[in-house]
Amino acid sequence: MKIAIGSDHAGYAMKQELVGYLKAHGHHVDDIGPYDDQRVDYPDFAKRVADNVVKGLAQKGVLVCGSGIGMAISANKVPGCRAITIHNSWEAEFSRRHNNANVACFGGRSMGPEVVKDALGVFLTTEFEGGRHADRVAKMSKLDGSGTIDVPGE
Repeated sequence: MKIAIGSDHAGYAMKQELVGYLKAHGHHVDDIGPYDDQRVDYPDFAKRVADNVVKGLAQKGVLVCGSGIGMAISANKVPGCRAITIHNSWEAEFSRRHNNANVACFGGRSMGPEVVKDALGVFLTTEFEGGRHADRVAKMSKLDGSGTIDVPGE
């Protein structure tokens, strides 16, 4: 799978660890930066990763900042991106099964690397269930203007 990954300075060390983890598991990794731990603004990297995913240049995205929250908020401003801040494997699984999340966000200052790797592995291997969840994802897409499916009752 091709994965776009980015961070800010607070998530840089975790991002580096995740790049190694992803490559060791056979994924092609597009590291969009930063390439050192100097101060940067997380919205810049969130946009780059989200754009890559939405445009089909990557199948999934991974973002890391101090908490994962700023990255998720920023990435979700890109129409078609469904970014989720993930704290554990359960959230990773259900963000994929029910919400078809396409970008996983993690807190480099709030989580340990083993928990993040475990959750990321689940995120990347869990399929979207579709069915009744597809209608809900379509409604989410309509909210950001990226969806084309009509919502019943509108």
